[in-house]
Amino acid sequence: MKILLIVIDGLGDRAIAQLGNKTPLAAARTPNLDYLAKNGICGLLKVKFQGATPTSEEAHFSLFGYNPERYKIKRGIITATGAGIKAQKGDVALRGNFATVDKNFNIIDRRAGRIKSPEPLIESLRGIKIKGVRFLLKSATEHRLGIIMRGRGLSPNISDGDPFYGKLGKRARKIKPFDKTQKAAFTARVLNEFLEKAHQSLREHPFNKKREKQGLPPANYILVRGASSLPQLPSFKEKYSLKACCIAGKFLYQQIGKILGMDLIKVRGANGKPNTNLKGKFKAARKALKRYNFVFLHIKATDTLAEDGNFLGKKEFIEKIDKNLKPILKLKDTPIVVTADHSTCCALKRHCSEPVPLLIYGKGKDGIEEFSERACQKGKLGKFEQLKLMDRILKPYPHYQVSGVGVYKN
Repeated sequence: MKILLIVIDGLGDRAIAQLGNKTPLAAARTPNLDYLAKNGICGLLKVKFQGATPTSEEAHFSLFGYNPERYKIKRGIITATGAGIKAQKGDVALRGNFATVDKNFNIIDRRAGRIKSPEPLIESLRGIKIKGVRFLLKSATEHRLGIIMRGRGLSPNISDGDPFYGKLGKRARKIKPFDKTQKAAFTARVLNEFLEKAHQSLREHPFNKKREKQGLPPANYILVRGASSLPQLPSFKEKYSLKACCIAGKFLYQQIGKILGMDLIKVRGANGKPNTNLKGKFKAARKALKRYNFVFLHIKATDTLAEDGNFLGKKEFIEKIDKNLKPILKLKDTPIVVTADHSTCCALKRHCSEPVPLLIYGKGKDGIEEFSERACQKGKLGKFEQLKLMDRILKPYPHYQVSGVGVYKN
C-alpha cells in the first residue's frame, strides 16, 4: 500500500465579505484540487482540541490517530527537543513566545513583531536557577523558543501563561497548578518567579531599548504554554505497519514526524513560508513513494497568512499550491489524501474550530464538483472525528461500497 497525506495547515476558514462571502479556499482557482475532489471521496473532519481553540500539535497527532488526551502530547516537549535541547526524565518542557506587554501585562503583540533574531535576549536569560531548578533555553526560530525546567520535584500539570489557546484573554496569565500535588504547586511557583525575573531583564536589555528607539515592539515578556514531559507512545510503524516519512519546512512538523518514528526528507528551499519550494516538495513526495508506504507532506504558509489576517495572501497561496500539484496527479495505485490540521480564520487572526475539508483520491468518487468547505459538506464521507482519519484511509469506506458506477450505502 502507498499513501500520500497532504496537510495544508490552517486551510479551512470562514466566509469573507471581500471575497464575495467565500472562504479563501472556495474563492481560489484550484483546477487540480478540484480534479482530485471530482474523482475522489470528500467529507469534513471535526478537529480534536481540549482548550478554546485547536493547537497544531493536538491536531496533527489526532490526524495520525494518537489521542492527545491519552498520550499528553503538548507543544512544550516538541518545541524544546526540536530546538535541540536534550530532554531527560523528570524535565518539564515549555514552548515560549517572545511577546510585547504593557506595564499591566496586557498583551500588545504576542510575537513581538515576529522578532527575527532574539539570540542576545536568550543569552541573557541562560543560567537562571530558582530553588534548585535550572532553566535551559534555545531559539526555536524567530519569536519562538524552547524551554526546559530541570530539577527535582517538577510536574507538567500546570496551566499556560499564554491566553491565546486558553480563555482567549488579552492579558498574560499567572501559571497555576492543575492538580493539588506539591509538585504541580512547586513547578507553577518556580515558573512564575522565572517569568518575572525574565521580564525585568528583558525590559532593560539594550537590545530592546534599541528596538523601541526604532519604533519596533520590544520583546519584553515570554508567553509560555504546552508544559509537558517526554511522551511514551507507539511509533507510526508499530501502530500501522507502514514505513513512513515526513516532508516539512518547519521544525515543529519535522519534530512531530520524528517523535512518530518517521524518516525526515529534506527539500532545499522548503522553509514553511509563502516562498517555500512547493514544486520541490511535491517532487520529493513522488520520489519518496518508491521507498515508503506512507508520505506525510506538510504545507505551512496558509496558516501563517491567516494568522496575519491576510485573506488575499491565503487565497493566492492556495492557488500556488494547486499549480504545483502536477507531479503527483499521475501517481498510480496511490491514494492521495488532502486535508488540514485545523482551520485558521483570517477575520479572527487565529486558529478556529471550524471543521476542515477532506478529500481522498484514488478509491472511487462521489460526484463532488470542487474542493471547498461547503462542497465537502455534501461528500459521502460525511463529517467525522479527526482521530478516525487513519481508519478511513486504511479502510476508507466502512459505510459505503464503491462500484464502477458510483458509491452506494450498504
